[in-house]
Amino acid sequence: MDTDQAKQAVRERVWALLERERAVPPGVHGRIPAFYGAEAAADRLAELPVWQSARVVKAVPDKAQLPVRARALTEGKLVYMAVPKLAEALPFYLLDPATLAVPPSEAASSKVAASVARKIGVDEMRPVDLIVCGSVAVNRRGVRLGKGAGYSDIEVALLQEAGLIGPSTTIVTTVHSLQVIDDELPETKHDFSVDLIVTPDEVIECGPPRRPSGLYWDSLSREKIEAIPVLTTMESRL
Repeated sequence: MDTDQAKQAVRERVWALLERERAVPPGVHGRIPAFYGAEAAADRLAELPVWQSARVVKAVPDKAQLPVRARALTEGKLVYMAVPKLAEALPFYLLDPATLAVPPSEAASSKVAASVARKIGVDEMRPVDLIVCGSVAVNRRGVRLGKGAGYSDIEVALLQEAGLIGPSTTIVTTVHSLQVIDDELPETKHDFSVDLIVTPDEVIECGPPRRPSGLYWDSLSREKIEAIPVLTTMESRL
C-alpha cells in the first residue's frame, strides 16, 4: 500500500466511525467532518493563552471551524480565510471585524464571506499568529490527515514561502475526540504537523513542529498547479 492509499484507508475508517457513533450528520465521507461539539471545541480553544494573544488568525473555510472563525471575529481578531479550493487569483478572504457590514456570526460563513469579504493575495497579508485547520484524523504527534485534496498544505506552504508564518506561529486543529487516533500516520514533505489538538473535551499538546520550508514544486501535479491560479502565476515567474 502506498502513502496515498494508506492515508485514504485511515480516512475511510474515521468517516465510518464518526457516522456509526452519530458524532456527525450523515454524509461525512469525502469531507472535513462537521462534528457535533464544534462550538464546545471553539470555546475550549478560546480559553488558551495562544488564542487570547493572537491578533491575526488564518482559518480554513470548513463548516467544522465556523464557530472558531465567528469567535475570532467577535473578539476583534483579523481573520484570513482561504477561498475554497484556492480557486481564485487572490486566494484569501480578508475578514476585518472593524469593517464588516454583517454580524461576525454571518461573516464567518464561507458563503457569506464570498459576498462581503475582499479577496487578497499573500502580498497584502499581515504575519499570522495562529492557523486553524480542519482534519479528518490526527494523532497525538500532530500528524494530521485532511480530506485528501491537499489545499491546507498548500496554504501553509504559501504563507511559509511569503514569510508570514514562523516559529512563533501556532497551528491548531479542532476535531471530535473520535478523530484523534493512536496510529502512526504517513507523512509527505508537504505535510505540516499541528501544535495543538482541541476537542470538546481536551487540549492535546503535540511534539516538535514539522513545517514545509515552502512549496515543493516536484510534489505538485500539473493538474493541481493549473487548478490553482496563484500557483500558475508563481510557476510562470520561476
